[in-house]
Amino acid sequence: MDQANEDRPRPAETLVNTETGAILYDRAVINHISDASFHPEGWQLARPVTGSLRSAGRGNTLIVGNGEVEFVLRHYRRGGLPGRLNRDLYLWLGNERTRSFREWRLLATLTAMELPVPRPAAARYRRVAGFFYTADLLTVRQAGIRALSDRLMERTAGDGFWRALGSGIRRFHEAGVCHADLNAYNVQVDANDRIVLLDFDRGRLLPPGAWQQRNLARLYRSLRKVRSLEPRIVFLEANWQQLMQGYSSAAMSA
Repeated sequence: MDQANEDRPRPAETLVNTETGAILYDRAVINHISDASFHPEGWQLARPVTGSLRSAGRGNTLIVGNGEVEFVLRHYRRGGLPGRLNRDLYLWLGNERTRSFREWRLLATLTAMELPVPRPAAARYRRVAGFFYTADLLTVRQAGIRALSDRLMERTAGDGFWRALGSGIRRFHEAGVCHADLNAYNVQVDANDRIVLLDFDRGRLLPPGAWQQRNLARLYRSLRKVRSLEPRIVFLEANWQQLMQGYSSAAMSA
């Protein structure tokens, strides 16, 4: 990551302590915040995120709003086997190490770098039983985007689509952005098929390394999986080669 990106201004942080934890937010995005903002009852409008296959997440994500602006509200939940034993509790190691605060700050940095990610609005943690916490994140909703898996169900993607997708992923990698779970759901596209990345929980900024190929391998496995789950999805080995051509071409032109 270059120094110019480090020097770009980030959204201004405001920290508010609550009875059970704290809230971090950007006054330029949301000028009033409280614990109620992290519950559907705290908004005029609230509806679940919808999507095919697993593109709607684990049922922990809502679209909320006040009639003028809409946000995406996500409650952090564990997946896999840990999620069966412990749905949403994380070990308390200090507020700077909470999942929500770390993701908020990473999104703030990526927004300042003008990368296509949701703009962070607010993050919260709540202490539970002294040793644990729960976490929530509020981001500005980007209308018109949908998961790559949903886009591929709508119609077949051409060569240009796959090359542009690879080029977009390379842009993140050139900026040192390691996405912890690059898959066919977190990779999203807008109405013009331009890439947007979601869900930066456990994401990091890293120097170039083997993680870049691991990111790509994760996406490849995910595309093969969604193809096996949904017959309408067309994903060929040639499409992956086109994606990699776009990725490589972006690197050469950088």
